Amino acid sequence: MKLGTILHNGRRELVGACGEDKAVLLRPLLAEAGLAEAGLSMNDFIEAGAPALEAARAILARSDLPASYVLSTDGLDWLAPQPRPSKILGVAFNNMGIRKAAFRDPGVPNFFLKAPSSLTGHGKPIIVRKNYGETIPELELAGIIGKRIKDATVEEARAAIFGFGIINDITSHGLKFQLDSISTSRSSDLLRPFHLNWRRQHGEEDRDVHYVYHARSKASDTFGPMAPWITTADDVADPNNLSVTGWFNGEVFAEDSTSNYRFKVEEVVAEASRYFTLEPGDMFCFGTSARGNEKFPHGHRSVNLHETQGEVAVEISGLGRLSNPVILE
Repeated sequence: MKLGTILHNGRRELVGACGEDKAVLLRPLLAEAGLAEAGLSMNDFIEAGAPALEAARAILARSDLPASYVLSTDGLDWLAPQPRPSKILGVAFNNMGIRKAAFRDPGVPNFFLKAPSSLTGHGKPIIVRKNYGETIPELELAGIIGKRIKDATVEEARAAIFGFGIINDITSHGLKFQLDSISTSRSSDLLRPFHLNWRRQHGEEDRDVHYVYHARSKASDTFGPMAPWITTADDVADPNNLSVTGWFNGEVFAEDSTSNYRFKVEEVVAEASRYFTLEPGDMFCFGTSARGNEKFPHGHRSVNLHETQGEVAVEISGLGRLSNPVILE
């Protein structure tokens, strides 16, 4: 089952996919089924649990749906399918093709937080301002949590995933290294081994301590476009083996697979739950695709959205397609 969120007649509406080109307004139909609160938002639907899922499946299987509740997907005003997660956790360097360049692999996922306000919908513009500098797309599998978990096992983590979608984790390297980073030099009495053992030290006099905060660089407005649908977990046989393809202005710049993740999706969720209480509706960005081609040898890193306007598109097998214009301001 595929679920999304649109702006319709001035309000957010929960919709379900019906066939290839129809979306069904679920709020009034869930209310008829005695589940009015479940239809108010994606968060409410997820928190309603199995009864809401069963009711939505039954609704979408009906052949007698009122015509006023069935919309053509063409021209819909798509929002992020889960527009209001309490938090978004990203995983840096989860693609093995990128991670092999690491000086030291810590053996666990490298997390960062992405602001929910960065989310936007299919077809909406990605805004890149002049001061952002080099800005790249990152084509990622998204996961949405279905129930509250803490200190979960890998098995519990996998069972807690509500569904999967597509997110383009837009990243500004210009902002990251100009405004979100700082390097300080520590006196020897304040220097600790953990300040240096994660990186290459350039001689005994190298006492520089580097800080990189993924704030502006990952979480600026429009830096989290999502494809229309969340596909429920029961309809995704193996999230760790999905093909990922990216286009820029119609040309393929990346073809990869989630099988190249250093950490599987359930391992990522389990590790995160050791530190963060994961709530229903929370979201993960599991890591970018990275394999390029002759014209784009470095995949997504060969595409600088700060230089060229156009359209970025992402497909993940079975999950749909995301497309957004890039606007330079």
